[in-house]
Amino acid sequence: MFNRIFIAAAAIVLTAPLAMAGPIDSACVRSDRARGNAPLCGCIQQVANQTLSRSDQRRAARFFREPHEAQEVRMSKSDSDNAFWARYKSFASRAEAYCR
Repeated sequence: MFNRIFIAAAAIVLTAPLAMAGPIDSACVRSDRARGNAPLCGCIQQVANQTLSRSDQRRAARFFREPHEAQEVRMSKSDSDNAFWARYKSFASRAEAYCR
């Protein structure tokens, strides 16, 4: 009995996707620049999961639709925008290195 439960649980784990789609992945797949490159977008989402909070991910995902918004945040004098931009830059650097 225990073996059947273990095998069933292992089958579920092994067939489940490695990462659930998040806001970065969804925005990336829909973007013109990624052209639906699901593996790349999934990799970027994995890095986002490790480096950004969920709210930061949602905010960063908007940059795929509105690239000008990234420029506005980068140029902002707001302390909260500057803190977000530092986290975003760190995420982007890691994603670029990891997802080549």
